[in-house]
Amino acid sequence: MNAATCESGPPSPWRSATMGVATGAIGVLVATALWSATRSGSTVLIRVDVALAVAALTLVPVVVRHPRVGGVLASLLVVLSPVATPVASFAVLFTARNRPFRQAAAVAAAGVAGEAVQAFWRPVPSLPYGWRLVLMTAAYAALLGWGTWAQARHALLAALRDRARRAEQEQERRVVEARAAERSRIAREMHDVLAHRLSLLAAAAGAMEYRPDAPPERLSAAAGVIRASAHHALDELREVITLLRSDDADSPADAPPGQTLADLPRLVEEARAAGQQIEVDDPLGPPVEVPPTVGRTAYRIAQEALTNARKHAAGQPVRLALGGTPGSGLSIAVSNPTTPDSIATSDGGAGLIGLAERAALTGGRVTHHIDASGRFHLTAWLPWPTT
Repeated sequence: MNAATCESGPPSPWRSATMGVATGAIGVLVATALWSATRSGSTVLIRVDVALAVAALTLVPVVVRHPRVGGVLASLLVVLSPVATPVASFAVLFTARNRPFRQAAAVAAAGVAGEAVQAFWRPVPSLPYGWRLVLMTAAYAALLGWGTWAQARHALLAALRDRARRAEQEQERRVVEARAAERSRIAREMHDVLAHRLSLLAAAAGAMEYRPDAPPERLSAAAGVIRASAHHALDELREVITLLRSDDADSPADAPPGQTLADLPRLVEEARAAGQQIEVDDPLGPPVEVPPTVGRTAYRIAQEALTNARKHAAGQPVRLALGGTPGSGLSIAVSNPTTPDSIATSDGGAGLIGLAERAALTGGRVTHHIDASGRFHLTAWLPWPTT
C-alpha cells in the first residue's frame, strides 16, 4: 500500500481485510494487556483502562487509513495506560511498512515518549524505570526496522518484477525485429531465384515462338523447360507470399543468395582456415542435386550452427553430419561441447528462431537441446523430393 491509498480514496477490499485482521489481532493483545493491568490496579484505573482499551481499538482503522495521525493518537493513549501499547506498536510497524522512514521514526519516537511518561506515573515494581525505558525503546526500534525492511523488500521485488517485464518486452521486440529481417532477407533471395526461373521460362517460350519449325524433340525439350520452370517459380512464389504474410520467427540471414548445399565444402574450409575444428560426416559424397530452396536452407542451417559454435563455444570441436536420400529427406546434425559462459553470452536464440522459420518454409523442422553431458545438439530435417 502506498501513501496515496493510505491517505484518501474509497475503502478497497484489501484495506477492509487489513482493518479486520489487524483489529482482531490487536484486540487479543489489548485484552491481554487489560487483563494484566486490572490484576493490580485500583477500581478507578480499571475503569479508565477499559475505556482506553475501547478507544485504542477504535484507532486501528484510523492507523490503517492515516498512519501518522493514528500513531500519534495511540501514543497519547499510551501515556495513560499500557492497554494502548499494542495499538501504538502496530502504528509504528504499519507506518514503517507503508510510509517514508522519517514519518515512521516520528511515530516511533512519539510511542517511546508515551511509554516514558507512562512508566513514570505507573511504574512496574519488578522492573526499574531505566530498564523499562530501554526495553520499550528497543521494542519500538525493532518494529521500526522490521517495517522499513519489509517496505524496502517490497520495493525491491516490485522493481525486479518491472525489470523482468521490461526485459521480456525488449526480448519480444528484438525477436519481432529479427523475424522481420529474416523474412525480408529470404524474400530478397526468393526474388532473385524467381527472376531466374521466369527468365528461363521466357527464353524457352521465345525459342518456341521464333523457331516453330524446330525438330519435335527440341520443341519437347523447350516445353519441358517451361513446365519445370513454371512449377518451381510457382512453388517459390508461394513461399514468398507465405513468408510476407507471416507475423512470426527471427535472425538475419548471412548466406548470400545462390549459396546452396554444393557450397558447403567451401564453408567448412573457410571455417577451418579461421581455426575452427570441424569433423564432417558426409555419406552423401560429391555434391548432390537437391531443390534450390532446400539446398539454400541446408547451407544456412550449417552456416548458422558453425557460427554459433564459434561465438558461444570458441575452441571446441564441432561435428557436422549430413544424411538422407531423395524421398526420405535431408538430415543435418551439428553438435559441440558447451563452455561455462555459453549461457551468459547467448543472444536469446534469435538465430535458431530464424532457422526454424526457414526450415518451416520448406516443410522441414529444426530442433536443439543440451544433453546431460553438456553437449549442444542441433538437428534439422528438410524434405528432399524424388523429382
